[in-house]
Amino acid sequence: MAIKGSLKEASLPDVIQLLFMGRRTGCLALADRHNFGTIYFEEGHIIYAAIVNRRDRLGDILVRSGRITAEQLENAINQQEGDREHKLGEIIVQLGALTREQLESYMRLQIEEAVYYLITWISGTFNFEAGVRPEREDFLVRINPEYLLLEGARRVDEWSLIEKKVPSFDLIFAVDQAHIGESAPELSRGQQVLLPLLDGTRDVQQLIDESGMVEFEVGKALFGLITAGFAHRVGTSTAAAAPVNDGRVDEHRNLGVAFYKAAMLDEALREFRRVAELRPEDASAPFYLGLIALRQARWDEAAEAFRQAAAGPAPRPAALHNLGFALERLGRLDESEAAYGDAAGRSREDPRIMLAWGVVALKRGEYQVAQGRLARTVELLGSKPSPALWYWASTLASAGLNDQAGALRAAKAGAAAYPASAVLQNNLAVLLELTGDLPGAETVLRTALVEDPSLPQISKNLADILYRNGRFEEAREAYERAAKLAPDLGDDLYFKLGNIAYKRRDTARARESWSQATSLNPGHELARANLDMLDMAQ
Repeated sequence: MAIKGSLKEASLPDVIQLLFMGRRTGCLALADRHNFGTIYFEEGHIIYAAIVNRRDRLGDILVRSGRITAEQLENAINQQEGDREHKLGEIIVQLGALTREQLESYMRLQIEEAVYYLITWISGTFNFEAGVRPEREDFLVRINPEYLLLEGARRVDEWSLIEKKVPSFDLIFAVDQAHIGESAPELSRGQQVLLPLLDGTRDVQQLIDESGMVEFEVGKALFGLITAGFAHRVGTSTAAAAPVNDGRVDEHRNLGVAFYKAAMLDEALREFRRVAELRPEDASAPFYLGLIALRQARWDEAAEAFRQAAAGPAPRPAALHNLGFALERLGRLDESEAAYGDAAGRSREDPRIMLAWGVVALKRGEYQVAQGRLARTVELLGSKPSPALWYWASTLASAGLNDQAGALRAAKAGAAAYPASAVLQNNLAVLLELTGDLPGAETVLRTALVEDPSLPQISKNLADILYRNGRFEEAREAYERAAKLAPDLGDDLYFKLGNIAYKRRDTARARESWSQATSLNPGHELARANLDMLDMAQ
């Protein structure tokens, strides 16, 4: 179960303490305007933390501590350019510049600093998803949050003082070299690092980036220099609007991807719309806007976004695949067929595309074509198991070709492979009923009802079997359950409810049910005849 809220109503330390006390495992995602961070927990302990678009300072920390040289760091960064599957720390270990144990020690420091920075956020939102673990993170730690909360509280207190002198990161400061020369003060190590950078051209963010120090260290060092009169403000870096550059577009794109993965769809939508505004030709923006629209069931917008994403000379098969799905949901099956076909032609070995292409053929009533595509799907899957959707489509394709034996084989195989799928169980029950195996159909339907009681068709099919067996009271309960889930499920449901009510001598309920049947289907002659009978009996 997700835990969501506002940091204005519940502070991050309170949320972390709640997760620690509850021994929760999962990902806590935090968003504040254009900032996004994550903290991962395992049984209440923090195992990883990161902030999107915040410069990775692991290399800077290692160089500053003397563990590796600047040249070794540069070599590792250059190698990472061609090997995005591995993190910088893994590459440094592979190069022999550091042992795994040493790296874990410094990664712990990096994770702690990320948490300290996140604790300073007093606005924004949080969202905890249980069971989520970090992606591609081999180096995980295990930190008791209580220690971090104590240190974080101390830093927050200091940061509130620092913000009085350094209220934003776009301010530019310069050092008074003459004053320092006269006073010859004893400077901290951080202040010594900052001194040559305070030349009146760099803002605070640039000081953070170029010094290799974290925000708190730079703020604390700068606060001391300003308070002592050794540094003073000379301007701001936002006086002139910066031109659009790759870094700015990447920042919005990275935030959008992070928000999307955390299921924060409105925030992801905002970021990808910004990418589209800054760089209209960027193909990733319409693709992700389409994915977000799919997740929110906005099929028209999804189709339009994927059309745009697939508009280039060499469209991605994934964009065409998703376009086909959006069009399928809109009922535009001819267009969907064309989109899936284009995707299959560009990615001939993708079983997901072939399966989707088979499903749309099924929905178009082309059962033989559907079977051919489903057979090709199995070939492409190789040793991998067929998904539940394949069994559903295979069953219906065989049924559409009047191959009752083939449909029953596919239905039984699907129910055995996916016993928790109520839809597959329901299909099997329908086929068993057609073959006359009513006890078997009833058993399967009751199993499906346990798996998913929210599907109205299962209750309706079970009620039909009970009605045929003369078990009218049980049938009534099942029909009423189906009607409650889907009031417009069909006229047959209300016709039979009326019949059951009439057998119980409840003429008022019988009239109500038969009237509902004629409302759904004005041509239902038996229901109308029964209503006329009631009128004549009055």
